[in-house]
Amino acid sequence: MGIIQEFREFAIKGNMIDMAVGIIIGGAFGTIVTSLVNDIIMPPIGLLLGGVDFSDIKIPLKAAEAGSEPVSMNIGLFINNMISFLIVAFAVFMLVKAVNELRKRFEKQQEAAPAAPTATEALLAEIRDELRKKNA
Repeated sequence: MGIIQEFREFAIKGNMIDMAVGIIIGGAFGTIVTSLVNDIIMPPIGLLLGGVDFSDIKIPLKAAEAGSEPVSMNIGLFINNMISFLIVAFAVFMLVKAVNELRKRFEKQQEAAPAAPTATEALLAEIRDELRKKNA
């Protein structure tokens, strides 16, 4: 089998397509969460803390010199990213929880509904019933 044929089979598999869709949706979801944190959640928190903008919180390590930028640890950006991560993690947790619940319900429905007898089982039941009629 040629390498192109192998690649075609690999690329067309359902799991590969599902993964690609998940990555695209995840990227879009990430931008929404970033906007939620930066534009909706952090301004009221900063206002409650006396007008602090978290993205401006920095620890300077080296002052700016001629021809070089100042060096600092951006603690505020880290806090924003941590809040973004917690929101995404919680959303993914809720999604997985919902999918697991649906899966449990589906499995219960599968267990509750008895499978229809096969053709062989139906034939054997007819033979049993006929034998009972003859012996009665």
